[in-house]
Formats: sequence, C-alpha cells, structure tokens
Amino acid sequence: MKIRLFTIPNMITLCNLLAGCAAVISVLGRHDLQWAFWFVAMAAVFDFLDGFVARLTKSYSAVGKELDSLADMVSFGVAPAAVLYELFILNGGDPYWGFVVFILAACSALRLGKFNIDENQTKQFIGLPTPACALFFVSCGYLVQKYAVSLPVWGIVAAALIFSALLICNVPMFALKFSHYRFQGNRVRYLFLAASIVSLGVFGLIAVPFIIVAYILISLILGWVSARS
Repeated sequence: MKIRLFTIPNMITLCNLLAGCAAVISVLGRHDLQWAFWFVAMAAVFDFLDGFVARLTKSYSAVGKELDSLADMVSFGVAPAAVLYELFILNGGDPYWGFVVFILAACSALRLGKFNIDENQTKQFIGLPTPACALFFVSCGYLVQKYAVSLPVWGIVAAALIFSALLICNVPMFALKFSHYRFQGNRVRYLFLAASIVSLGVFGLIAVPFIIVAYILISLILGWVSARS
C-alpha cells in the first residue's frame, strides 16, 4: 500500500505545526507572549482548515489523522505550557519549580492520544479540546504582557492543574461541528458563535479567555442537564 505524505491537508497540518514551533520560539527564545498568541491563533486556523479541506477533497488518511495530533501537541500542548512557564518566571517564580506547569503539555498528550481512539467524540468532545485550552493561556499571556499585569505564581500553577484536569476528564463538551445548518439542533452552537463574535467585536482580544471560560461553563451545564434528564 502506497502511503501519500504530501497531500494538501497534510501540508496545511504542517503549517499548523510550524506555527506552533514559532510560538514556542517566541516565548522561550524572544520572551514575546504577544507574538506567541498570534502564532497559536494561526495554528488554530490551520487546524480547522486541514479538516475542512480533507472533507472537501475527500482525502482522509490515517497518516493525516496521526499528523494532526502530532502538530496539535506542539501548537496546543507545548506552546501554552511554555507561555505558563514564562509567566511563572516573569512573576518571580523559581525556574526549577516552574517546570510543574508542563503538566499541561503532558495532559494535552493524553487528551490527543485518547481522542484518536475514542469513537464517542465524533459529535461532541470528552474533556476540554486542546485548541480551546491553548487559546485561553496564550490570550492570557498576550494580555498580561501588553498591559503589564502581575499574577501570583500559585495562581499560575493552579490554572495549569485545573485545565490539565479538564483536558483529561470524562465530561462531555459541545463541539462546533455541524451535521446540518438548521437552527433546530444547532441552537447552542449558533448562539455561542454569535455571542463570541459580538464579544470579540466589542471587547477585542480581552474577550478571548472569557469566551473559553463560557464554553467550559456552558458545556458543564449542558452535561449536568443531560445527566438529570
């Protein structure tokens, strides 16, 4: 069997990977958390596009599926952990103790490995998706550096632990995947997207971490309601 490596979706996935690498370099090499945010945001766009193009061209492959997770591990696992580490150091934390925040990268790896073999995540996610987790932390890093905000090091570690638990938990979280585009059956998706767009338009990038928190809370509420019914 001939394995095709250089397909259009795979090339887009590699762009995701390279954007993630650029984000890590921006953080650890240049201490620039604002550019790190933009690189991870670009990685998220490429992450959406590779799947979209694969569906459009019907060029799914086992290689593409594995490559996607490998790229996501860098862009949405290592990059946000690097941002947390940089924030820990900038706020007076010990460099050696700061390594604990890389538990986020470890749990991202577990999350991605589970996703590849879990057949229950075709219409919803089980646990927090890594792109959402990454966008929360890189947007926080962007805002902290831009507005010179100081953070307690214990709060940084606590955030790393809480989001690590969310990544690997068994809580269902709604996915922005549309099997059809009617309002009925997509009510939560459309309302969430509309509210997110309005928030970004009004508040700019300040809205990003709040949108992610809202996504988590809505998912938890929907899961609770579903379990009670």
